[in-house]
Amino acid sequence: ADMGHITLPRRMFLWCMASIYLFAFVSLYVQIPGLYGNDGLLPARWQLRYSGKPLWEQFLSSPTLLWMAPRLGLDTHTAMELLCLIGAALSLAAVLVDALRDSIVFLCLWVLYMSLYQVGQVFLYFQWDSLLLETGFLCILVAPLTLIRGSRGVREHDGVTFWLARWLLFRLMFASGVVKLTSRCPTWWGLTALTYHYETQCIPTPLAWFAQQLPVWWQKLSVVGTFVIEIAVPFLFFSPLRRLRLGAFYLQVLLQVLIILSGNYNFFNLLTLALCLSLLDDQHVHFWLGKAQKNNNNNNNGMVKQKYCTPSYIQKVCVCVSVCFCRCACIQGFLRRFWGSMQWTIFAAAAAAMFTISLVPFTYVEYDSNASLWPGVRRAYEVVDRYQLVNSYGLFRRMTGVGGRPEVVIEGSNDRVTWTEIEFMYKPGNLSAPPAVVTPHQPRLDWQMWFAALGSYTQAPWFTSLMYRLLQGKRDVIELIQSDVTQYPFHQEPPTYLRAHRYKYWFTEPKADGSYPERWWRRVYVEEFYPTVQLGDSFLDSMLLQYGLKDKSAPRRLSNATVPRAVRWVRSQVRGVPAPLLIWSLFACSASLCLLRVLQNNKKPRESEKALVEEKPTMTASDHAKSAADGSSDITGQPDEPQEEEEEEEGSEDNEGQVEKDTVGDEEEEEEEEDAEEDERERDDDSLRKRK
Repeated sequence: ADMGHITLPRRMFLWCMASIYLFAFVSLYVQIPGLYGNDGLLPARWQLRYSGKPLWEQFLSSPTLLWMAPRLGLDTHTAMELLCLIGAALSLAAVLVDALRDSIVFLCLWVLYMSLYQVGQVFLYFQWDSLLLETGFLCILVAPLTLIRGSRGVREHDGVTFWLARWLLFRLMFASGVVKLTSRCPTWWGLTALTYHYETQCIPTPLAWFAQQLPVWWQKLSVVGTFVIEIAVPFLFFSPLRRLRLGAFYLQVLLQVLIILSGNYNFFNLLTLALCLSLLDDQHVHFWLGKAQKNNNNNNNGMVKQKYCTPSYIQKVCVCVSVCFCRCACIQGFLRRFWGSMQWTIFAAAAAAMFTISLVPFTYVEYDSNASLWPGVRRAYEVVDRYQLVNSYGLFRRMTGVGGRPEVVIEGSNDRVTWTEIEFMYKPGNLSAPPAVVTPHQPRLDWQMWFAALGSYTQAPWFTSLMYRLLQGKRDVIELIQSDVTQYPFHQEPPTYLRAHRYKYWFTEPKADGSYPERWWRRVYVEEFYPTVQLGDSFLDSMLLQYGLKDKSAPRRLSNATVPRAVRWVRSQVRGVPAPLLIWSLFACSASLCLLRVLQNNKKPRESEKALVEEKPTMTASDHAKSAADGSSDITGQPDEPQEEEEEEEGSEDNEGQVEKDTVGDEEEEEEEEDAEEDERERDDDSLRKRK
């Protein structure tokens, strides 16, 4: 399908990806001490065994920059925080500065997140982490090389690389719809899945309570709509008809917005919305802005390519080659075109390779198709699998909690008589507490508590570590439960005993008179989830040994070097700040700065245009005739728009990066001038030959 002009959607996509990287790095940074610190649930230093092997061999065994931590005098925990801070700073800079939304910058962001993913264990093994890495790698191919070449102009291969984002969107949505049917889940086949979904999802929003009260016929109709949007509509992504692609775009946006309003799925839905931008073109973005798209052949890849493939152009090249004094002038233009062709070939080959290996995880939804793939494709996929370049997806395969939402509640006591529930910030627990709104933050412990409730504690070894750290009173772990430790019931003294019970939760219903109930939830007791334990308990010690959760070696001593001290200082400044507040504060400030810069840059062209209108002298009839004869004015007698104003306007629009029209790179302008000179020389040669 024809991509059309995709410069503006491409820039919008890169801006969105820089913002999502910011969300991901900041969200993870806040939780690193409690999850991966030396006193955390799963210390990251256990994942890296420094055996004295060469650094390159260590990278091959586990591709992460954390192998370099000892060489910098850092322990693994501090190195993880440093990588997060660098990633957050780099992504924030990319949000603010258009020139930093560059292929090299996105490569650095991908390497940083990949390094964290390699030691993240179960707390980073979510589909959105894999999707972020895959989409982030596509950004390396889609983004321009601004820092090296200094040009943000259109490239002939942009349509090819940006097509990969559309293909990823298709794989994500189509697979998510198909697995609902192939799983043979009775709720999806019976169209009743959404009658359970809103109250059984991991962290619902307050609007989920209201969605749960909708009539059953509406819930069934919503399931049908979900199947249509996830299974049928994705085929329209590749339709040659532009209107069908735009219709598919708005349907996907509708689904993602409804999911965001009813559930907290961190940055996952934002990632999907960013991929949906691949369905747009410049013309539709101009329609949003209320602007008429100007004809600009310089930004038309297809026109440029067609120009170089016409017989007249080939004839011109032959004439130029035959004329000796034109050869030197043609060399630079030829090399530029040759380099452009080489770029197109390389990026097209990369896109074809990405598409080919993505067939392996995509065909997991159908066994026969997967088995019929060429073995060479499988081997290629196995080579790159550890880098998360392509992944399989399938959301809400089966609907859980049909008989009630299972929830684990931890209780503590000092006398084994009076028990106090330990309430989490985000997951349901307190019956009167309203559901939280935490998007785009992902509280990873709360999410894993939801998964743990679906099985037994033996399927979640980290839960034993959680009980152990709470008995020890480790503050880093307590802050995962309550960022304000004063809200933790045992903040002054750790509990002597801990236990966990499993309950089933349901949303409450409106009263008979239509008024709202006093509580959001109701629950019933089901069973004991984890037995009563204390420090030194034989059962607890055996579980810690069985899962390898006992410290086998002492952690590295804290370094007083500059970098570790700076990392610890940053941590002291953000300690106790709720993660959603920190994320939205950073994003709101950066978005406000971007908006102010855009408004300021848009104001300059208007002032310049006003000044030109005031200075323009009144033209007489003879002046009109003269200017018309000179070809310097249009049929209305208005002078052409000054080139300086156009360039200034283009510069302001380029700074906006996602809502203004394309700018023509310096190299494209130089190439046009050279082509014009060549055409003039060729016409002189033709006239000379005719006279001879």
